[in-house]
Amino acid sequence: MSPNLGFPARRADAVLLLVAVVWGSSYLAAKTAVDVLPVMVVLCARYVLSAAVCLPLVTLRRRDRRFTRDELTAGGLLGLTQAAVLVLETYGVAHTSAANAGLIISLTIVLTPLLDRPSGAGRLPPRFFAAAGVCLVAVALLMSGSGFHGLRGGDLLMLAAALVRAAHVALVGRLTAGRAVRPLHLTTVQTVVGSAVFAVPAASGLPTLGSADAAVWGQLVYLALFCSVFAFLAQTWAVQRSSASRASLLLGTEPVWAVGVGIGLGGERFTVFAALGAALMVGGTYWGQAVERAHRTTASTGTSGERGTGAAREREGRTASVPSGPDARRVTQREASVGARCQWGETSGERRQSHL
Repeated sequence: MSPNLGFPARRADAVLLLVAVVWGSSYLAAKTAVDVLPVMVVLCARYVLSAAVCLPLVTLRRRDRRFTRDELTAGGLLGLTQAAVLVLETYGVAHTSAANAGLIISLTIVLTPLLDRPSGAGRLPPRFFAAAGVCLVAVALLMSGSGFHGLRGGDLLMLAAALVRAAHVALVGRLTAGRAVRPLHLTTVQTVVGSAVFAVPAASGLPTLGSADAAVWGQLVYLALFCSVFAFLAQTWAVQRSSASRASLLLGTEPVWAVGVGIGLGGERFTVFAALGAALMVGGTYWGQAVERAHRTTASTGTSGERGTGAAREREGRTASVPSGPDARRVTQREASVGARCQWGETSGERRQSHL
């Protein structure tokens, strides 16, 4: 049975959905913080607080404290891509409408499978992209309440964010597959890299943190502990046990949770279009999961079948090379003698095992 099926896959799906919930709630938290502090200061504080939590957790481990070469390499690259996503998203939302931003960033659902092509798995079937299309329609309905506008500079930034985000999700799967990578150590490297990236551009605005009230600091702590530390850890852990394509679909439910948080905490109005969009998002995500799971199962079975066929051909080759005539009788007698000794040895081994 494939490791991507059954309870482990469902558990990974649940974790990815929880990450989507947390990231959906991050819009309201980030909006509150950015209204008071500069964007770079918010991003720098988010990463520094995350690193301040992750580094002690690694230090307190009794063993395996050291970072492996794979963790440093993968964490450094993923830290840069994650930082790029956050910069593009934050500035993109600031220069376009929420409707356009939500629709464009959801293109990650379509872009990730194009970048995530494991060897032997082949291309995803058209039904997967049909499911992704349903998710795109769902996002359009969810964001239609604020109306659509013409193409802006912020739209181009959000398109770049969607592309970088898709590459980041695909890289998480590729850089951690079959390597000695622990989610905590990888997340720690990401947070340290992000802190270093934002330290210089945020330096001039850091004094504004002194004037921030408790509510703003609460938003920063939430962004750091839940939207960064927990989300990065959970995403890495879940992608290692699932796939980048399925992860992109599940994380694509983020707009649904953003709408829920906006209604429950932000006082936003819930429309019929938003309800229809939420239903389509859940349905499209479930459909895409089923298609992707069946595709990977078929690919895994096909690979096993090819290996079995190759073994059979190898046996046929050995059989075809058996000599004939007088040589064949000598070989047969010699093999019979060796076979008798092997059989006696196996019987003796079974007897020894029965006494243990």
